Order: sequence, then C-alpha cells, then structure tokens
Amino acid sequence: MEIEVYAMLRDVVGSKSIHIDGAPSMTVAQMLEEIFVLHPVLHDKMLDEAGNLQSSVHLLINGRDVRYLDGLETVVTPQDRIHMFPPVGGG
Repeated sequence: MEIEVYAMLRDVVGSKSIHIDGAPSMTVAQMLEEIFVLHPVLHDKMLDEAGNLQSSVHLLINGRDVRYLDGLETVVTPQDRIHMFPPVGGG
C-alpha cells in the first residue's frame, strides 16, 4: 500500500511516500498503526491525545477526507489512492 505524503511530512519520513505491506484491506486506524511502526514521530503529528485524527491533518482516500467517510474505521485497500497532508498555516 502506498501513502503519498506532503509538505513537512516528507521531511519527517524522508520520502514523498510511505510503503507498507498490509492485508488486502485494513482500516485507516490499522494503516496508521503500521505507519507509526515505521515512523513513530508521525503519531503525535497525526493523532490527538484521544487517538483521533487531529483536526488540522487531512487524510484523503481517493480524494475524500476520511472524516466524511467512516473516519478511522474507513476500509482501505492497496488500490486506493491515499494522501496525507499536515497542518498548513499561512498569513
């Protein structure tokens, strides 16, 4: 499964994408746990204290924010296009 990462997340993972070998399908929560094994520093950048996706982080599955799908219980497969965007500020 390939997860595209953007902005400062690329600096954290050292690449434009993260590759994980997962099951034919898994939930977003399971996918994130696999990612955190490879890149533990992402945990605090992605999840809040309650284990929910931080409001400023955007995780898109096939162009749709997981918040508008089934949240962390959204099922993903290797065929899905997955994109992780960190918080972005500007002024």
